[in-house]
Amino acid sequence: MSRPKHPGNPTSATSRRQFLKQATAITAGLGTAGAIGFPTIVPSSALGKDGAVAPSNRIVLGIIGTGGQGRADMHMFMDKPDVQVVAVCDVDAAHMKQAMHDVELKYGEGNCKTYHDFRELAARKDLDAIQVTTPDHWHAIAAIAALDAGKDVYCEKPLANSVYEGRKIVDAVKRNNRILQTGTQERSAPYSRQAAELVQNGRIGKLHTIHINLPCTDSHHKAVRATQGVPAAQPVPEGFDYNTWLGHAPEAPYTEKRCHFWWRFILDYGGGEMTDRGAHVIDLGQLGNGTDETGPVEFEAKGERLPGSLYTSFWDYTFTNTYANGVKMLGTTNEPRGVKFEGSDGWVMVNVHGGPITASNPEILKEKVATSGVQLGRTPDHKQNFIDAMRTRKDPFAKAEIGHRTATICHLNNIAMATGKKLIWDPKTERITNEESLNALLKPTFRAPWTL
Repeated sequence: MSRPKHPGNPTSATSRRQFLKQATAITAGLGTAGAIGFPTIVPSSALGKDGAVAPSNRIVLGIIGTGGQGRADMHMFMDKPDVQVVAVCDVDAAHMKQAMHDVELKYGEGNCKTYHDFRELAARKDLDAIQVTTPDHWHAIAAIAALDAGKDVYCEKPLANSVYEGRKIVDAVKRNNRILQTGTQERSAPYSRQAAELVQNGRIGKLHTIHINLPCTDSHHKAVRATQGVPAAQPVPEGFDYNTWLGHAPEAPYTEKRCHFWWRFILDYGGGEMTDRGAHVIDLGQLGNGTDETGPVEFEAKGERLPGSLYTSFWDYTFTNTYANGVKMLGTTNEPRGVKFEGSDGWVMVNVHGGPITASNPEILKEKVATSGVQLGRTPDHKQNFIDAMRTRKDPFAKAEIGHRTATICHLNNIAMATGKKLIWDPKTERITNEESLNALLKPTFRAPWTL
């Protein structure tokens, strides 16, 4: 396929990056958006004629991973007037073809180039940012390649599939002075931020317990639990590079039940419900507790595995994570899915994915946080927050360190369930201090030729 027609002149990439560097100074002159403390971003009318965004000022985006979540995220970015997708990459030709069709439907035929190798996409000089929406076990390698190529990154949750890989992503962000937004969009929801402000400002008294509800009653949970044993091997579909899909994970026979979507319940590729929804709900626990850049110091967890099953993740789990200040995070599979903060004077609960915020005293939900209190800011949506952070070069709401710390809690709970042991954790050194041998579980074994 020929190179896509890029909007704008040959120097558009240079002028666009100059704009991103200059945007902070411009927004400072425009002031802040009310009392919420988030910078006012240059309006679209300032970027081009009659409210249109000038081509040289559009953020040019490439997509690595074009499955269901990848295309959903891609469409949300394409809905932004100052973003244009120009390239997509996937090892499944059918997924990539669908993504290319969607992009060209938006921007015109010939305006999307396809790639089989994510490294070739990352090397493009005209890209400002890359969306990483691969299976979890590919997040680190793909994101770091993008960061080392000088691109900002939107990486789906959980940030990585191991503690080791998560820290490597954070290091790459710092090394390259890049912006990374973890795809924990619940953190950007106004009800989530309101609840966290109420907790951090003492409106439920002294926080002592965080309840994490991660039910496993969805239809796909039931389908996984009904799967008996390991399905027989199948021929690899035409157009699907299965060996590259496996990546650094161990060799394994192909079955459709191993790959698209279902991979998340196999610990070589994902972390089960603990990372799938836990990356959202536990993340809100971290936000309300004000512990975004650290985490609990003790982990106890129990869970069940399906005997002899292809699916190796845990079910029917309970966990107790204890912070250094004594706050306990208690996890179960109870309904409804969400997080409940309990303090000495009451409680407040966030029901995730658009559910209501409730409180023991409904009156506190009507309050506005005093200007002297903790204010967490607001954003129109999580992807807009990423775009705004790219322009201002300020941290987004779910920066790499935050995504890493949340994912670490999920991974340590899985390790505690797998070993049946209590873990004493040092958030500073990121080591298990009571069972030195268990630190080997923080890092996966990389199958050649893949490595970090």
